[in-house]
Amino acid sequence: MTRAVRGAIQVEQDTREAIWDAASLLVSRLMEENRLPEDAIVSLVFSVTRDLRSANPAAGLRRQGFSQVPLFCLQEADVDGGMPRVIRALLTYTTRSRRQPVPVYLGGARALRPDLPPADPAGAARP
Repeated sequence: MTRAVRGAIQVEQDTREAIWDAASLLVSRLMEENRLPEDAIVSLVFSVTRDLRSANPAAGLRRQGFSQVPLFCLQEADVDGGMPRVIRALLTYTTRSRRQPVPVYLGGARALRPDLPPADPAGAARP
């Protein structure tokens, strides 16, 4: 069965290292919380807010060896009042499990999904 899970993280500053570190943390938490090996991932789409211009999060993931998954990055819609410095992810994967996907919203990005149950201390929404 094919499933998808969303996540987001607010980046502290617009630097290459901060963007790459945040993207790596977000993806590793999505994989951990959803018990996913890299070979289960079909594709991963990142979006970034307009104020994150120093690096592409997908490029940072590639530098860390994330090599078998199609990655794509695009600019998030520029909406008045939108949260600044946010990387969002949409991870599509295959699984035999009926377990519901666990979204991961880290740091300030937790405010983007107030409809989700409270997060655990590490940032993932509780199923």
